[in-house]
Amino acid sequence: MLIVMEKGATAEQVRCVTDRIKALGFKPHPIPGAERLAIGITGNHGPLDPAEFEIIPGVLQAIRVTKPYKLVSREVKAADTVVEVGGRPVGGRRVTVIAGPCAVESEAQILTIAARVKEAGADLFRAGAFKPRTSPYSFQGLGLAGLKILARARDETGLPIVTEAVDEESMAMVEDYADAAQVGARNMQNFSLLKRAGKSKVPIFLKRGMSATLDEFLMAAEYIMSEGNFGVFLCERGVRTFADHTRNTLDLPIVPAVKHLSHLPILVDPSHGTGRREMVLPLSRAAIAVGADGIMVEVHHEPEKALSDGPQAILPEQFTELMRQIRGMAGLVGREHEDAQAPGPPPQSQS
Repeated sequence: MLIVMEKGATAEQVRCVTDRIKALGFKPHPIPGAERLAIGITGNHGPLDPAEFEIIPGVLQAIRVTKPYKLVSREVKAADTVVEVGGRPVGGRRVTVIAGPCAVESEAQILTIAARVKEAGADLFRAGAFKPRTSPYSFQGLGLAGLKILARARDETGLPIVTEAVDEESMAMVEDYADAAQVGARNMQNFSLLKRAGKSKVPIFLKRGMSATLDEFLMAAEYIMSEGNFGVFLCERGVRTFADHTRNTLDLPIVPAVKHLSHLPILVDPSHGTGRREMVLPLSRAAIAVGADGIMVEVHHEPEKALSDGPQAILPEQFTELMRQIRGMAGLVGREHEDAQAPGPPPQSQS
């Protein structure tokens, strides 16, 4: 259920509503709006009587929410959510571009690529310090040392950092060094990690599982938001099908499907979605055309030497061309991407 407060409702009236929700054994979730505050209710296993709340002073309306994902649903919040990552908006009118290599391999590699994508107009920088791999013998990432390298890249370029956390221990480290924590496809239904992400102080970039349905994807986001973290943005990264001409099948129809059901921003990852360098640019254009709030692409200046996912990483000069195309496509669909403005002060790097 969603409790919509009257315009100008007092703090005392809001407290009375939240106290009543708690007294019933449920959990209140205040959701600020442009004109009115709304309060979502979770924890109930059946319908609630709207009259239970509409008699409380300051309450305008109590609305039943029919979707199982309550906080994620547009029934709870009609307006699109904009998530701030290191001072940069994700969602809204502006298209967001996240770029960088698959993995942190060395300081020289990261600083070189970060400088190139910054010059081309990227908004956020990505690279993995922790790498969940199919084979236990594959490169697993540099861990804490990799996070410190990413922090240096942010200090030098001003680009906020998005990097993956794979468990509760790494989530704590990512919070200290990065501006947003990624929950990867393999962990989309790692419910203990989702709950920990919901308690995080940084925004969460949730990638769709490789076999996840739309409802499963949104319910994973609900896990995070139900713990109190409303800074969630989503990513379509391809699903597993019978097709063998690409690494995965990039499910672009899920973008308008998510936007119909949810207020959360959704980006597209054509690098993992195809696994092929030559497909990244055309699928990036297509992602913006269907309404994605941005893209995340892998960029490497020496992909033949990459320790992870070299065949899908585009070269810096290809990324420059991609940015030119993205700006043109964004304009065609009523969006925009100008050169990113300098963000506010980044989180202080830990020694």
